[in-house]
Amino acid sequence: MRRYFLAALFLAALAWAANVKLYLKDGTFHIVREYQVQTDRVHFYSVERSQWEDIPLDLVDLKRTEAEAAARKAQLDADAKSMAEEEKAEREMAKEVSRIPQDPGVYWLEGNETHVIKNAESTVHNNKGRSVLKRLSPIPMVTGKATLELQGVNSLNVFKDPEQEFYIQLSETERFGIARLTPKNGVRIVENLTIMPVTNEIVQEPEMVEILKKQLADGLYKIWPKEKLPNGEYAVVQYSEDRLDMQVWDFAIKAK
Repeated sequence: MRRYFLAALFLAALAWAANVKLYLKDGTFHIVREYQVQTDRVHFYSVERSQWEDIPLDLVDLKRTEAEAAARKAQLDADAKSMAEEEKAEREMAKEVSRIPQDPGVYWLEGNETHVIKNAESTVHNNKGRSVLKRLSPIPMVTGKATLELQGVNSLNVFKDPEQEFYIQLSETERFGIARLTPKNGVRIVENLTIMPVTNEIVQEPEMVEILKKQLADGLYKIWPKEKLPNGEYAVVQYSEDRLDMQVWDFAIKAK
């Protein structure tokens, strides 16, 4: 609706801009639809009086009239080009959005195909030494440590592009981004967790990568790394800081 409204305004402005200010040497002007320079006079159509009229040529400032008309035409051409580019961008974005399923998840595009990344199963691994220490303490004052992990040291989702673009359709309004994973002892650590004593509050500490993002629709975002990702293990993640329910879509970068 907004696009059509702007187009209507532009067409109205275009129609008015088709008129020309015919300047006189005394600084005044006539609004004319068109004019013709004849031998000793200027023949013009007056917008105000809706009729053809004539004025002596030596009273008309043709240089100023032609300069302003040229400048207005150039501005109109630039505005028309800008509107055409904006409409093209909107069409392309609508086409892009139509390719992404509405189901929550992470997707990527390859040519004319849309691919989905499977939500990975993660597990929490507690620091057993600290757990024993907490049980021995009469008052639970020892901070607990744990890690959120994925099985295996390598993801099956491998990309060669270090600036790979992803689309995330959020299941709810939460934080999201790209996390760097740490392979260790046969697993990939998604994030470190700290369990506070007494309150059992969990502090999440993912190693996030700087990203760029573009909202394409309600709950749908296109994301990509701000800088090229070094070869390694990563994941698109969606999470809330106040509860342990991180969703993980793992991938690896193996650029040439």
